[in-house]
Amino acid sequence: MSVERSELTFDEVAAKYPDFPRLPLLKIDIQRRGVAYTDAALELFDPAVHQINGAHIFGNRDGKITGRPEGMQLRDGTSLVVTTAPIEQNPYIIDAIDGELYAVDQGKPIERVWYWEKPGYYDKKTSAGIAMQNVISARPQRLSLSPYRYCWFWSDEGGGGCKFCDIVSNLKQAKDEIGMPTRLDLADVKETLNEALKERGRYTAICVTGGSDIRGDAPFDSEADYYVKTLQAVGDCFNAPKIPIQLICTAMKKDQLKRIYDATPVSSVTMDIEVLDEEQFNRVCPGKAKWIGYDEMKRRLFDAVEIFGENRVNTGTVGGVELAEPTRFRSEDEALEQYLSEADSLAKNGVSVIHCVWNPNPGSAYAGRRNGSLEYYVRLAQGLQEIRKRHNLLIDFDDYRRCGNHPDTDLARVF
Repeated sequence: MSVERSELTFDEVAAKYPDFPRLPLLKIDIQRRGVAYTDAALELFDPAVHQINGAHIFGNRDGKITGRPEGMQLRDGTSLVVTTAPIEQNPYIIDAIDGELYAVDQGKPIERVWYWEKPGYYDKKTSAGIAMQNVISARPQRLSLSPYRYCWFWSDEGGGGCKFCDIVSNLKQAKDEIGMPTRLDLADVKETLNEALKERGRYTAICVTGGSDIRGDAPFDSEADYYVKTLQAVGDCFNAPKIPIQLICTAMKKDQLKRIYDATPVSSVTMDIEVLDEEQFNRVCPGKAKWIGYDEMKRRLFDAVEIFGENRVNTGTVGGVELAEPTRFRSEDEALEQYLSEADSLAKNGVSVIHCVWNPNPGSAYAGRRNGSLEYYVRLAQGLQEIRKRHNLLIDFDDYRRCGNHPDTDLARVF
């Protein structure tokens, strides 16, 4: 059964939703379709000044790891965490016009864009000879590190990796092409972090995330162990009991989460449910369905609120993957109604829901499938923002500065 989708253009969506800010609207469309760079645009890219795409936990829609700009910004400071896409997929074109960068669609310049400027530590190596940018990556106001990049759901006993995810295929490619380590050495972490922090005032938060690890006396004990050690190493670089760290981890049991919270300086947690429909969750996330289950995922999120407190827990979804066929939804309207109903029930229990725009990357099982329409993502972002407002939930630990990848959290600073 095929899903009925909206086919409105950017201008038509902008006219239909006049209260939706133009720049977040453009961000959604760029994330939805990807980008391609002209030679003229790449001539304005200076590796001595700008961040080059490198060690990330997920890949790009054209299957290439590095050699392009890492990200861009719009004129209001909105971050564009973008994926490069093949030209036949109709991406936005990043071009140079009169010496300035523009996002171009159908030959029409839409908005100016700016490449991210790289931090000083990107040019340095640790004492062990590891490129620091392969230890900790940067966004304009956030530092990100992945202590362990393999996901055990992809193993024989794991039950199956999430079908939108390319973490393991990207890891194999990145190890070969840029020497990205599977597991970080904590000495490298501390050395890199201390170097990054020399640029005072640049960063507002740290994000720590990695692959799921089913091993241990109880499932995910091994994952809890390496997060405790990593977060403690991060804490050694500060003089405070709690610091602005967002942990994105597997949905762990209450005792595992409490151990992480009590033993480390972490201040917020995100446990990604990925898709807000049990039938589609079981289909899209077979490993999570086997080891945790949909209803148990929600219970563990509620437990996390007890431990971390209000406004410090959320769950991420891959917006649009609920439309991936086969699906029980006949239209975007049906899928959105189910999604927002589930998001509202989570919010009633103190859990905020955020989304990223799904990119069907070639290293995933869902390569080549269609994501949602622009109108679908606009309605999704609006709906999530309205739910947070209705339940008095803040999202400042995962907002436009501390992440920059979620269109719905961009709205939180506008409304």
